[in-house]
Amino acid sequence: MASKIPLSPSAPWFRLECAEADWREEPAKDLIHWYGQMLLIRRFEEKLLDLEKAGLLHGPAHASIGQEAGAVGAMSMLSTGDKINGTHRAHHQVLLKLINPSVPDGFDIRSDLFTEGMDDAIYRLMAEIMGLTPGYCGGRGGSMHMRYGEAGIVGTSAIVGGNPPQAVGYALADKLLKRNQVSVTFFGDGAAQNGATYEAMNIAAAQSLPVIFFVENNLYGVSTHISDVTRETRQSSRGAMLGIASIECDGMDVVAVHHAMTEARRIIAEMGGPVVVEALCYRHFHQSGGRPGSDFGYRTKEEETYWRERDPIKLAEARLAALGLLDANEKSQIDAKVSERVANAAGRLTEPVQGANALRIPHHLWPDPESHDDGILGDLSELSGKRMLDHNDLRADAVEKVKFVTAASETLAAAMARDATIVVLGEDAHQMRGGVSGFTKGALERWPDRVLPMPIAENGFTGVALGAALNGLRPVVEIMFGDFCFSAADQITNGVGKIRHMFGDGFPVPLVMRVRVSPHTGYGSQHSGDPSALFAMFPGWRIVTPSTAFDYIGLMNSALSCNDPVVILEHTELYQKEFDVPRDDREFHIPFGKAHVVRQGSACTVLATSVMVHKAVKAAEETGIDAEVIDLRNIDRHGIDWRLIGRSIDKTGRIIIAEQTARGLTMGATWAAEIQERYFDYLDHEILRVSGGLAAPTVSAVLNRAALATEADVSQALRRIVPN
Repeated sequence: MASKIPLSPSAPWFRLECAEADWREEPAKDLIHWYGQMLLIRRFEEKLLDLEKAGLLHGPAHASIGQEAGAVGAMSMLSTGDKINGTHRAHHQVLLKLINPSVPDGFDIRSDLFTEGMDDAIYRLMAEIMGLTPGYCGGRGGSMHMRYGEAGIVGTSAIVGGNPPQAVGYALADKLLKRNQVSVTFFGDGAAQNGATYEAMNIAAAQSLPVIFFVENNLYGVSTHISDVTRETRQSSRGAMLGIASIECDGMDVVAVHHAMTEARRIIAEMGGPVVVEALCYRHFHQSGGRPGSDFGYRTKEEETYWRERDPIKLAEARLAALGLLDANEKSQIDAKVSERVANAAGRLTEPVQGANALRIPHHLWPDPESHDDGILGDLSELSGKRMLDHNDLRADAVEKVKFVTAASETLAAAMARDATIVVLGEDAHQMRGGVSGFTKGALERWPDRVLPMPIAENGFTGVALGAALNGLRPVVEIMFGDFCFSAADQITNGVGKIRHMFGDGFPVPLVMRVRVSPHTGYGSQHSGDPSALFAMFPGWRIVTPSTAFDYIGLMNSALSCNDPVVILEHTELYQKEFDVPRDDREFHIPFGKAHVVRQGSACTVLATSVMVHKAVKAAEETGIDAEVIDLRNIDRHGIDWRLIGRSIDKTGRIIIAEQTARGLTMGATWAAEIQERYFDYLDHEILRVSGGLAAPTVSAVLNRAALATEADVSQALRRIVPN
């Protein structure tokens, strides 16, 4: 009979228990301080619920009432330089991270006044949640999207599971930049079932990163009990099964959480991390608002009563009283103090309505409606002073023929020599002498430690790259095939694509994403797409499509110098083609927002991207039609060179838009609408669009070719738009 040999996790996995004796061992001043912090969080959120009932909150109020011990215990082990993020229920963690830098050494909440900085933190966080200008993000983030880099709050996410990968990125930056700091990502039992969280944990473990995954297991995702959606309800098991040291603790006991975080930091200091901490806790109210879950039928009143008996503030009061550290009078004084500071903040943000028993928000606190689109991207001032070069600057006696892929590899290597913060993340990027395309060849030869292998987890490592970009690195993310961007769509859109605007701007997001587009290679429908349109839907991205090695060098260098996120679409049909580039020069830049007239003409204008630029030129030569062919190069909303396009249309009166990909993935319809709005009076003919078919290419060679736009399609459009 076959033997059954029990297996156990390779990493420590244990529950940490604390009793009254453990409370007795903690300094009395710390215990009283932690109690005061829990009470401050409670009164702050109760005030938020009052404001919501008064109609003064626009949007949800995801209160953490009942979960205060987790936040206080966690923050007790974090410095200002340590990073955190959270999810949609993060008031408790954020409030403390904001206040703690302003708390004086030796502060005694029983006798000392709040400092101006402490009051300001309460005021500005409340303002942010109310959507007002004094808020940390100018009111754009509200309750669920909060950032204040100076206090180590790099950004919360309302997307369940959206924040753990980004925290792994913070930790990656700290490790590579040799900072002695940790990052903590807070999320709930719902996010613990999310794929992005697993991806983040796995990457953190593979790279041994100083990050703590803090799971607030409050048993419910909105109204769904954890046992309804997973058989293994012990959330710390997720870490243990990935080789991560994992700790379970009582999340209603502030000292237990403090001890768990102390142990987590010890493990990181000795082993490098990561660590999972699961705090068993309970939110007293529904997902949003001030009603209990029993009102909605998914909890029993008996369950709620049991957990209210274990309320963290109630537990702390009993322990402090038993230890003789807090009497009823002191408790009342602390409560009165924190309640008054919260009320003071609310009073500064509201005013009475004349003739009515109601409050309103003073008009001057609202953001200017005209600013609603401000801050999506930066102003590119970081590119000023860079050495710019364009095709017209090339001298025939100073060029060399170089393959597209070779130029790309050499450009990345040269940039990494100049800037030690550039790192590469991608699947197989560290193998095969330069990855699947050879682009990392030069980097691997000189900086193998800065080319980081990633699992097949595009959403996870895109989120890691975003976090790293927010914490001091310039990551280059490789996406092996364009279609795989849709696996990473959450971080591409809800993360990178919105972050600058959502958090009020004022900080860089220097991330470059390289995307290989291979529609002609026979890989079939799931490896043949051009995802440009996905990025274009979210204006927080700059999008470039180099059609020559020269353009690639200049645009990549600009991308690597830019403080905005940039996606570079690389067509594999170009990889082995040779182009003229400046001899021994891989460090020039091409300005963003400048299209290139590849072929002068007067009969019509052809706007083309990537390989269609070359096909359009050949079509013009084959038909003998004097077409002006423009390589757009920048195809994002902010980068289209409308001035050059307008001049060309004014000259020709006719325009064709040529894109290779399937019709539904093209951007030509958007450009055509813009041309109609801007240059309708210049047009002598309807705008024609050349694109692929409706369906994605399939494997069959003949069907593959038929699915994509060709030189012949451009020729046909030229003959149609230019009369004989």
